[in-house]
Amino acid sequence: MASIDLTTDVVTLTEQLVNVFSVSHQEAEIADAVEAALRELGHLEVTRRGHTIVARTHLGRAERVVLAGHLDTVPLNDNLPARLEDGVLHGLGTCDMKGGVAVILRLAATLVEPDRDLTFVLYEAEEVASVHNGLRKLSVDEPELLAADFAILMEPSNAGVEAGCQGTLRAVVRTHGERAHPARSWRGVNAIHAAGAVLDRLRGYEARRPVIDGLEYHEGLNAVAISGGVAGNVIPDLCEVTVNFRFAPDRSESEAEEWFREFFDGFEVEVVDLAPGAMPGLERPAAQAFVQAVGGQVGPKFGWTDVARFTVLGVPAVNYGPGDPVYAHKQDEHVRVEEIVSCEETLRTWLTSGEAGGA
Repeated sequence: MASIDLTTDVVTLTEQLVNVFSVSHQEAEIADAVEAALRELGHLEVTRRGHTIVARTHLGRAERVVLAGHLDTVPLNDNLPARLEDGVLHGLGTCDMKGGVAVILRLAATLVEPDRDLTFVLYEAEEVASVHNGLRKLSVDEPELLAADFAILMEPSNAGVEAGCQGTLRAVVRTHGERAHPARSWRGVNAIHAAGAVLDRLRGYEARRPVIDGLEYHEGLNAVAISGGVAGNVIPDLCEVTVNFRFAPDRSESEAEEWFREFFDGFEVEVVDLAPGAMPGLERPAAQAFVQAVGGQVGPKFGWTDVARFTVLGVPAVNYGPGDPVYAHKQDEHVRVEEIVSCEETLRTWLTSGEAGGA
């Protein structure tokens, strides 16, 4: 059975976590180790659901903050065990996101009297289909465990703040025709040719760039796949263009879908995937204090992350963690140890700053 030492430094702890194999759906060993270590800490209430661990303080503070990170990794790619070279830790999960998890666990172990009440969430199955995601399950089944004034998801962000996230919609836009023999093509209607009108609309799209909490988001609408055709001697009667719409977090899911359907008015549209964005919530006192603690610099998150699950619960959230997301899921995945240390020190300072008193 694996074990981790919460009394060690954050870099060594990261290496320990990386060396515990935890590919998605195989998180039992690391979840057991995390649970065992946290249950040794008398100042935390620890709850386990599947391979998701929640640890909370109950100090009666005026604010509560969630620190969350996932325990699973993508499949192994000949990149274990971890190795430390010239200030860089290499190995599966170093960047995405065991460096962030190590920061969470070090803070959970050492912040006995923080200025804000804290909820630490270490969850399973982020790297696979949403139905398995441990944070999603908590948000649906036990949202009270995630109740807070502010949340930090420690996804890799180069140790900088990326606020909120964009929503994503994926849909199939279909054109129809009538089959015929190519030698008598005028007897049919070519559905692939008809799809040119879909592509024309996409080429004419002008991206909306709303400013939210002082951050400029940039929406995107792109064809990501196209399929059609029956055989080399048949005029096709169906063509399908798969389109991805990345929408700013000031649009709800229903608003995004309504806009999409209006944009493709006249075509058959089937929405096959839809996830909400996350508002940055930078007007909240906890968020403002956190941004100041990290130097006042904050950017928008253009991708989708689990911060959106907090927005659904009415909890503003940001992405903040060590590692360059460019290296997530790559064979040469790595993280600079100075970023792990910086994230721990910054969060520790913020959570003991004296700016949030008791209730």
